[in-house]
Amino acid sequence: MSAPVASWGTYRRLLPWIMPYRARLLGVLGISLLATGVGLVQPYLSKLMIDGALLHRDFALLVRIALLTVLVTVVGSVLNIASSYRYVALSAAMLYDIRVALLAHLQMLSPRFYARFRLGDLMSRINSDVSDVQRAAGDTLLAVLGNVLFLIGSLAMMAWLDWRLFVVGTVLVPVATGLFVWLQRRLVAMTRTMRERGADLGSFLVDTVMGMRVVTALGGEAHEAERFAVRNRAFVSAMLQMQMTSFMAGALPGAVLAASSAAVTLYGGWRILTGATTIGTLVAFMAYQSRLFGPVQSLLGLSSGLASTRVALGRIFELFDTPADVADPPQPRALPTGPLDVGFAGVHFRHDRDAVLAGVDFTIPAGAMVAILGASGAGKSTLADLIVRFRDPDAGQVRIGGIDARELSLAELRRAVVLIDQTPFLFNATMAENIAFAVADADRLAIQAAALAAGLGDLIARLPHGLDTPVGERGLALSTGERQRVALARALLRRPAVLVLDEPSAALDAETEARVAAGLRTMLPRATIVIITHKPALADLAQMVITLDHGRATVSTRG
Repeated sequence: MSAPVASWGTYRRLLPWIMPYRARLLGVLGISLLATGVGLVQPYLSKLMIDGALLHRDFALLVRIALLTVLVTVVGSVLNIASSYRYVALSAAMLYDIRVALLAHLQMLSPRFYARFRLGDLMSRINSDVSDVQRAAGDTLLAVLGNVLFLIGSLAMMAWLDWRLFVVGTVLVPVATGLFVWLQRRLVAMTRTMRERGADLGSFLVDTVMGMRVVTALGGEAHEAERFAVRNRAFVSAMLQMQMTSFMAGALPGAVLAASSAAVTLYGGWRILTGATTIGTLVAFMAYQSRLFGPVQSLLGLSSGLASTRVALGRIFELFDTPADVADPPQPRALPTGPLDVGFAGVHFRHDRDAVLAGVDFTIPAGAMVAILGASGAGKSTLADLIVRFRDPDAGQVRIGGIDARELSLAELRRAVVLIDQTPFLFNATMAENIAFAVADADRLAIQAAALAAGLGDLIARLPHGLDTPVGERGLALSTGERQRVALARALLRRPAVLVLDEPSAALDAETEARVAAGLRTMLPRATIVIITHKPALADLAQMVITLDHGRATVSTRG
């Protein structure tokens, strides 16, 4: 997915996160105004020193000006430190709110979003782009604010000191500004291209690292190195073009402003020689002008950062703009207590253009164990996704406890209904931490009971640290079957009213499978258990078998 075009209007979309902090931000603005006012006093003191103290040989006035200079410097430093500290703290709080909102939105997106979105690109947006906004909010935007305030104040003081010098000193500023705007537009496009090439590189690295066993097994090291080189060259080329344009954005306007400074020196010197102005006035004017160039050049130099931030914001808001397939109802209903039945009433579901379910009807009684069978691609996993509301049907209803799942809050639904995927994910933590994930009040005995019911007893006994053994990145320190059992223990610990298992024993041997099947009813004697399986041993335990074929469901019961 290519990055969206970022405009200045992108910054307006930050308002919902800025408004809660507006009072404190106005306080920071007030401190910055005071700091700017104090800073503008210093060049004027040089005029007083030359025209008042030195030319009139007034040592007492010279001492007072020197003391005042020290005081102004100290007060200005304190105000700048205070405004910077407060602003960085506020920007960090605002960026935290954006991260939380983005994470919450991503949690609402369906599996089909993650199936089509490149993982490297997604991580680039969550990590690099948000970090860029963090740096801009903490550094760039504060620098822009300070420089703009100082720029306005310096221009006002220059016009007040000598309006003729002011005209000479600022006549070339529009030229420098025009160059800045033109180059900045080019920077936006180049930054967007660099981000896309960086995302290509990141996605490639994620793919090749995750598929390292395949690469080495097939002798594809040289092939992967060449693919990496192609993407790396594209990224470096885009980066160098952006860096060169960024350099020109600072150098060309800066050269124009340097010519303006030379003109002020010549014209101001001539006015002194003719007696039209004083030495102190010219010195103070040039001090303001030299300080004027600092903010102008800083603003020009910040163009690259601002362009990068605009692109980063555009990429972040593109994620926010991705509509969630499911959402909480405005007034959710409460689930009934006790065991829950699961019903499908005229459910239709299409994946892209293909009809997966076409009018599926069945009811799973509360407390029953049901097996769902069908060929690969028949829609078995789609049924599981609909039950936990990862997706909503195109037509019809999925009912939990007699209530349309769309009328339940997602939090309550997923507390009552737990799904174990056929490829469970484990976090890089201990086995106990994985089993107790997001269960704050889980005690050690409950974790151990869930592990034993999931058939992990022998494994725990063999491990050097038992339940406190790390499972490694994505659980790769464990076998596929062991990862499935840890995921099963994680579900059993929650004691759900409905447990949905998508191929829960695909990697288990017959003996372990039998222990796991027995443990289900031991831990969850009243739960409704839905098992998607190809294994006869698990299907034989079911009181009901639902077979999917060409989008239809056939139900058979067993005595």
